[in-house]
Amino acid sequence: MTAEKTLTINNETGLHARPASQLVKKAGNFKSQIEIIVGEKEVNAKSIMGIMSLGLGKGDEITLKAEGEDADAAVEGLTEFIEVELLEH
Repeated sequence: MTAEKTLTINNETGLHARPASQLVKKAGNFKSQIEIIVGEKEVNAKSIMGIMSLGLGKGDEITLKAEGEDADAAVEGLTEFIEVELLEH
C-alpha cells in the first residue's frame, strides 16, 4: 500500500534539530518506508541527517510518501505532527 500527501511547513522556525528529531521519532513508530520529497531530493523520514540536509524552513512545500502496511496511518500521523503539533511548540 502507498500513501502520499503534499503539505507546507508552517512552523516559524522550520524543521530545525529538535522538531526534526521529533519527526524521526514519530516516523519510527511506523513499519512503512517513509520518504520526504522536496523538489528532486528524496530522504528517509527516519533519518535525522536526511531531514536536516533538506534545510526546511517556513513556507517550504514537502511531499510525504509512505509505502507499506501502515502507509495511510504513517502519512496521517506525520501530517498531524507537521500541521498541528509542530505549531504548538
